[in-house]
Amino acid sequence: MALLYLASLAVALIGMVMLDRRFRLFFWRDARRAAIVLVAGLGFFIVWDLSGIGLGIFFRGETSFMTGLVLSHEFPLEEFFFLTLLCYLTMNLFGFLSRLSTGPSAVASPRRAGGGRR
Repeated sequence: MALLYLASLAVALIGMVMLDRRFRLFFWRDARRAAIVLVAGLGFFIVWDLSGIGLGIFFRGETSFMTGLVLSHEFPLEEFFFLTLLCYLTMNLFGFLSRLSTGPSAVASPRRAGGGRR
């Protein structure tokens, strides 16, 4: 039971990767740019969380669904996976919306010309 939340986050992350791969939303469009954006987003949110913890604003909630492992004082392992999911979801959403703004054909056929199924 202690791994349930972490496992749920991992399944959601796998889903984000599958959506990204299928529709070439962010990492499969430009892996270098996506890695930079993901690291920058994670860095921002980790600093945000650690600042909130240091100021006594954020606290770790204890449940039977969490592993109990902490990366820092009041910063559980699951928080890192949650922040990764949050950033990846935002990146995929941005990729989807930017495709949507270019026209419906870009959303319907995510593969490059000549590289898709016929």
